Amino acid sequence: MKKLIFLFFISFLSVLLIAQPISLNPKNPHYFLFRGKPLVIVSSGEHYGAVLNPSFDFIRYLNTLQNDGMNYTRMFTGTYFEKDGSFGIEKNTLAPASGMALVPWKRSKEPGAVCGGNKFDLDQWDNSYFTRLKNFVSEAGKRGIIVEVSLFSSIYDYWSIQPWNPSNNINIKEDLTKENVQTLKNGLALKYQENVVRKIVNDLNEFDNVIFEIQNEPWSDHTVSIQPDKEFFNNEDFKLDGAEWQKRIDIADKPSLDWQKKIESVIVDEEMKLKNKHLIAQNFSNFYYPVAETDPNISIMNFHYAYPIAVEKNYEHLKVIGFDESGFAGNSDATYRKQAWKFIIAGGGLFNNLDYSFAIGKEDGTAVNKAPGGGSPELRKQFKVLSDFIQSFDFVKMKPDHSTIVLARGSFARALSEPGKQYAIYINTGNKCNLKINLPSGNYESKWINTLNGYTLKSETLKHSGGTITLTSPDFSEDIALKITLQ
Repeated sequence: MKKLIFLFFISFLSVLLIAQPISLNPKNPHYFLFRGKPLVIVSSGEHYGAVLNPSFDFIRYLNTLQNDGMNYTRMFTGTYFEKDGSFGIEKNTLAPASGMALVPWKRSKEPGAVCGGNKFDLDQWDNSYFTRLKNFVSEAGKRGIIVEVSLFSSIYDYWSIQPWNPSNNINIKEDLTKENVQTLKNGLALKYQENVVRKIVNDLNEFDNVIFEIQNEPWSDHTVSIQPDKEFFNNEDFKLDGAEWQKRIDIADKPSLDWQKKIESVIVDEEMKLKNKHLIAQNFSNFYYPVAETDPNISIMNFHYAYPIAVEKNYEHLKVIGFDESGFAGNSDATYRKQAWKFIIAGGGLFNNLDYSFAIGKEDGTAVNKAPGGGSPELRKQFKVLSDFIQSFDFVKMKPDHSTIVLARGSFARALSEPGKQYAIYINTGNKCNLKINLPSGNYESKWINTLNGYTLKSETLKHSGGTITLTSPDFSEDIALKITLQ
């Protein structure tokens, strides 16, 4: 009888743990806690159209992510979508066929939507959309995959096809532009935006694998983008002080920030009535930006095409710092592999590659896609090496380490550590490295890891009396990782 009671208690406890949505780890809020376990997100997902594009086989897609060891996907809700050829993407999952976009609202009886088909009625929900949305999140959860639900996105140059455009709905008659649709001066649109946020938040409240992001790239519709010069773009460790960078970064202006604050408050207000509370992410900038302050309801600070300095400049906020979109840097696997390693070893808690190898009919991630980015089955294997590497540590006890590495002759190296106990070191240039590091006394085990396949290239026991020690790497190509643990 006692054994049965014990087993029942363990089973009940497991249900409670699973019922709690993904959260910041209370022991180190730069990382996540998911289903009772610490988590670093490393993933490579499709271009955000898995739900709104009805031609996309999301079961096949989610199976691929699970089989490849990926633990996160990002999706747009249908408040924004694209058309064929957007951003030069040949096979764009975010661009459903004309008239086929599945969005939260029903079609009216009035023809003539610029995006194809009849115009939308923003007063009526399309139940088939919400069924697909919930099925997608549910199936992702069964596979241990977290879903970042991006509620809104900048419009870019695709205003003509958006549901908010008065040409595509029967409800908004006033003048509305892409510049003001996501500000507080957007007339009737604000009511419909609040309604759809409440509906989505309510429908997804039961799921533990959901993160809400307010808006994708909010700066793009409201400011003149001042792009970094070529030297800056090609040098991820180049540092500008905050004042100078503030002049150069394309970040949202105050009207957009006020609107984001409103959307955030709607999420919080709706969840106050509900059982579960979910994490909220805010997308701050491309590359990096030293954020002066963040709202306490924001738990994840997202950056696109992020440099490791995005972590360094924002670490004090005690939130997860995410790199949740890559791209525009060619299609070489090595480029995105290195970005992921540098960001995670810098202390980031989330990396998501924008993977263009997922397409309609190629939901197994084998498409060869003309696109401004990369993605491939081989790259996902390399991301899995990084994921396994960082998860092999008690990483919750680790933080960015700027003092252990004394010299990395012939290479560039960075470290994440719990001093005296565990060290994760990444070296991303050269083909051989004499690494001079400072370690307390102790017996350590060191393992040099191949970042392509996870194989141990060299291991040794270090009986160290304290102070500096030089470790010589095996030969490698482009990059290598080193794990040092106290025995």
